[in-house]
Amino acid sequence: MTDIAKIIATELGKNQTYVENVIKLYDEGCTIPFIARYRKEAHGAMDDSSLRELEEKLLRLRNLEARKEEVIRSIDSQEKLTDELRKQIENSKTLSEVEDIYRPFKQKRRTRAVIAKEKGLEPLALTFYMQDPKMGDPEIIAKKYVNEEKGVNTVEDAINGAKDILAEMVSDSVDIRKALRNYYTKKASVRSKAAGEEDSVYSGYYDFVAQINRIQGHQVLAVNRGEKEGFLKVKIELDEGEAIALIEKEIIKRESPAKSILKEAIEDGYERLLAPSMENEIRAMITEIASEGAIHNFALNLKPLLMQPPVKGKVTMGLDPGYRMGCKVAVIDETGKVLDTTVVYPTHGERQKNECIDTLSKMIKKWNVKHIAIGNGTASRETESMTAEMLKKCPGVSYMIVNEAGASVYSASKLAAEEFPQYDVNLRSAVSIARRLEDPLAELVKIEPKAIGVGQYQHDMPQKRLEESLDAVVEDCVNAVGVDINTASPSLLQRVSGLTAATAKNIVAYREENGAFTSRKQINKVPKLGPKAFEQCAGFLRIPESANVLDNTAVHPESYDAANKLLTICDYTLDDVKNNKIADLAQRVKSKNEEKVAEECGVGVLTLRDIIKELSKPGRDPREALPAPIFKTDLLDMKDLKPGMILDGTVRNVIDFGAFVDIGVHQDGLVHISEICNRFIKHPSEVLSVGDDVKVVVLDVNEAKKRISLSIKQAGKQ
Repeated sequence: MTDIAKIIATELGKNQTYVENVIKLYDEGCTIPFIARYRKEAHGAMDDSSLRELEEKLLRLRNLEARKEEVIRSIDSQEKLTDELRKQIENSKTLSEVEDIYRPFKQKRRTRAVIAKEKGLEPLALTFYMQDPKMGDPEIIAKKYVNEEKGVNTVEDAINGAKDILAEMVSDSVDIRKALRNYYTKKASVRSKAAGEEDSVYSGYYDFVAQINRIQGHQVLAVNRGEKEGFLKVKIELDEGEAIALIEKEIIKRESPAKSILKEAIEDGYERLLAPSMENEIRAMITEIASEGAIHNFALNLKPLLMQPPVKGKVTMGLDPGYRMGCKVAVIDETGKVLDTTVVYPTHGERQKNECIDTLSKMIKKWNVKHIAIGNGTASRETESMTAEMLKKCPGVSYMIVNEAGASVYSASKLAAEEFPQYDVNLRSAVSIARRLEDPLAELVKIEPKAIGVGQYQHDMPQKRLEESLDAVVEDCVNAVGVDINTASPSLLQRVSGLTAATAKNIVAYREENGAFTSRKQINKVPKLGPKAFEQCAGFLRIPESANVLDNTAVHPESYDAANKLLTICDYTLDDVKNNKIADLAQRVKSKNEEKVAEECGVGVLTLRDIIKELSKPGRDPREALPAPIFKTDLLDMKDLKPGMILDGTVRNVIDFGAFVDIGVHQDGLVHISEICNRFIKHPSEVLSVGDDVKVVVLDVNEAKKRISLSIKQAGKQ
């Protein structure tokens, strides 16, 4: 473990002892949210992102070690393992290095070289490879290997067979592959051309070229998809003469009679074996880099979307727009419980629209609806127009456009059927849209993260890797906020540290049978939820109904004694905590010396600070500190937009080349990366996140193509 810990510590720039502690905790079954929150002294207060990165590097290095052991065993079983070879494998830093070393020892199909070896021509190939200046005429040497019984009928057959063996030796050389890989990375380019005459969204790539070391991730993914869909032809280009010269420099060490044979073998080995192999490898490499970038970007966008502030304490109406099937309507109370549902048809004509306004106005009055959530899908524009007209008669009510990506996936799922067996698929979608406004996190966890729609090319990503990355984001968000054990759905509970789908269902079953939980200790009574699971989950589960106020905070039960000692030292009680009467707790601790108080309480300073923060604001929701969502009472049409107009907008998606901003006209506008700020940035995520409220100036409007160009940096100059 020490070597792996040392490598990770160096790569991350972290203290090796901290890294070793995290690895130990991870191996003991601790989750990343638990380690991040409750073991800060062990890792020096690394954040979730750093711990996730550490976990990824740990798994990668362990997979590399496992592969090394497999390769060593395989070569050893062939009785070809030497001390030097073992050392070479053990010292390899990457998987590609290990695979290069293993390449000559792999079970091969019957290649031309294998067939030539079966004919007894390997000694001849090695003779040529030695390049002895005094070796004599190659044809005379080759004549000794002519053997009609083995299929070597002529001197030419013998020399060609030897060249086949030499070509494969060139292709299997670790040093040559490494040198060529570096050459491709620095000098090669990706070129794409149109596969036919048909116009398509890939027209920008019909004559495209970019160097491997400069190509952007979104360009790689676009080219790959265009090729997959048959619109593009793609290849890796480079100077073949230079590549062959590089190999010749590695192989040909001196003048010899076999020089021309070696050169022909090198050229054949490159064109037939190395070039196709390198092209596949390089394309796989840039695709992997692009995919990792896209996955990282998806995760960056997902987090602020999940962490949108909830709109609490208000009755909400959800509208799922549609044409033929009408607009589905659901009204939910402050807790997300469905109060009423219906279907209206605002797009079927003026009479139907007026009937819709009348019906919805009555529902708003009946249930005291304060907010309306409108899905941004089909017929959203018409539904918003109807809503704006209706709200002129409904003072005090406002609306907001909600991203409905994934709502249809959820409404047709087994989970939705279990949750709302009495409603059809369409009405479930309206409920989901309303709940997305009321508590985005609690609702979005029910949907597969990649269906939420805040990334690019998600269907082209390695799906397992994408799911792992996005699931990690969901897990971190859920545990950062905390979960009310008495109201949470199984979908939300199973995202809590230490819980699984099975234990989440057991929690719900237990509370349905025994009533609401009244203490964290009671969690131990849930079937199949053992001590380790309790340790991992307890601090993230909130119990507002508990007599002990600490049960409704992020203070872990293992620190309850420390919290009580802290209160005693500072002349406070739990009742003071419950009644929010300890605003100066942090100041009192500092006046008594923070390190000394921590020691008296039996915890580290970092843990003490977390306890103070929780006691100062019990039951707090970290999302409440973020900017509240912007509601509207009127709408703007795309035809109303004019260059130079300054508008308020909300960032909906951050991508490699810019950000899409909702300015309230149903069509998001694009802020190109060059129009985000006045300084140079490598990626828009450096300054923007999904959910950010921004001021933009309209640069250009193309109604026909539904394109809006915006600028953030120029809005500041207006």
